[in-house]
Amino acid sequence: QVQLVESGGGLVQPWGSLRLSCAASRDRFSIETMGWYRQPPGKQRELVATIDSGGSKKYADSVNGRFTLSRDGAKSTVYLQMNSLKPEDTAVYYCYCKLWGQGASWGQGTPVTVSS
Repeated sequence: QVQLVESGGGLVQPWGSLRLSCAASRDRFSIETMGWYRQPPGKQRELVATIDSGGSKKYADSVNGRFTLSRDGAKSTVYLQMNSLKPEDTAVYYCYCKLWGQGASWGQGTPVTVSS
């Protein structure tokens, strides 16, 4: 089991920036993969970005070049820097964490609204 605490969502204008953070309650050696998914209104949850224990990152094509995922290994925390935000980035963003040998855990979700 792992507890995930998210922060950083909110309302932003198009082309603005936001930074999301997610802190896990387990040490970094327990974590296989960590990152973010999102669920736009009326749509299914989709991958945004993940990072594995070796530091390899995966990004959705729709955010590549605009979003940057980073990790503070000492604190088991990941950050999602979102730049050049578009209205289609509006969604509830969920922190994702998979521990070694266990299933995935999810945060409570933080809403991001991109609108003028």
